[in-house]
Amino acid sequence: MSTSNGSLAAHSESRDGGIAVDLFPFLRVYNDGRVREFVRHKKMGASSDERSRNGVVTKDVVVDGETGVSVRLFLPIDAAQAAAEDGRRLPLVVYIHGGGFCTGSASAEMFHNYADSLAAHAVAVVVSVDYRLAPEHPIPAAYDDAWAALRWAAASSGGLSDDAWVGSYADRTCMFLAGESSGANIVHNVALRAGTARNAGDIDIEGMILLQPYFWGTERLPFEKPCAWRTKPKLLPERVDNLCPYVTAGAAGNDDPRINPPAKDIALLPCRRALVAVATEDVLRDRGRRHHELLRDGAGWGDRAQLVVSRRKDHCFHLLPEYSSDDETKELMDHVTKFIAEGKTTPPISMPMEVEGVGRKTTARTVPSRGGARCCAAQIAPTVPRRSGFGVRPLSNKVQKYHLPAAALGRSVLKSYF
Repeated sequence: MSTSNGSLAAHSESRDGGIAVDLFPFLRVYNDGRVREFVRHKKMGASSDERSRNGVVTKDVVVDGETGVSVRLFLPIDAAQAAAEDGRRLPLVVYIHGGGFCTGSASAEMFHNYADSLAAHAVAVVVSVDYRLAPEHPIPAAYDDAWAALRWAAASSGGLSDDAWVGSYADRTCMFLAGESSGANIVHNVALRAGTARNAGDIDIEGMILLQPYFWGTERLPFEKPCAWRTKPKLLPERVDNLCPYVTAGAAGNDDPRINPPAKDIALLPCRRALVAVATEDVLRDRGRRHHELLRDGAGWGDRAQLVVSRRKDHCFHLLPEYSSDDETKELMDHVTKFIAEGKTTPPISMPMEVEGVGRKTTARTVPSRGGARCCAAQIAPTVPRRSGFGVRPLSNKVQKYHLPAAALGRSVLKSYF
């Protein structure tokens, strides 16, 4: 990702007669109607027959024929096949990228690389959602698309999803929702929908991972005031004020419960656990802390709600190439990996498995459907090269056994949503 420099921005502002909506560092809308995007995302292709440096293969799948919404799947192929031969499945992570609801995609280099590293380091099947962007598709389009992707990923074989990778290698009873910034906001709202919607089906969310989540409000919290800043943050409060009205086409303000969730909504979240990560120099940090406190104390989650604090770092630092080898980036990935590894998985019944382009057909053994110890993937996950970024170390070429233990757990409460 790159952004234009200040002098070019100033020249454009003068030429266009002033700024109507300022959402820098994402975009600016000028008084003459022009929109200037500051984020430049390089696109990465998917490949099911060529492994990444981390040993991960990828492919794109359309999950909603009407809207064209798709997902990009990330599969750590050696780990998946070794687990299958041992009668096990890998955790399933539905990942939702950030970008202020108006930039980014599952194929954008920044988000593609993070999902690749997450799949390798957490030893998980990752489903990265390519949702529609505002302002062309105002909220709730992003929520609806992520909901469609979650239902697709969670559906049993023969249902909404009949994908070979998800169906053969992913454990839908050990499923996580993860995202950063606006993607974390989408995670919260999709999880809430899973706990309250009549059409939630058999969606079972083990945990949600909120990395520097975007929540906001109409009143300033302490770190949203300049007097509290050690350095000027990347996101300025007056610009964050503009985001919700812009991406909802004026239909909602910063007091909207989807942006400023009340305690009663947080209490309805169906996940068994949560990890909330904040950065000390991020203007959104107090909102993330508040969300964690409402989970821990207000909703009574206690230790099931974890808080991770990255020191002297700003918003979404862990996605930036210059911080790929930073200790805080590695520690954050370690926390996410451990959180996923502590989930429980259910061994699959015996079935043939084949991965397009890279796999060999294998048959998993039939094993008991309940019981088993905690997943220990994080303890035996191979190391990842620093050059691959995001705090991971190189994957070994050797096929290893990943023992992902089991427990079939209950369904979410199904109620009406919104």
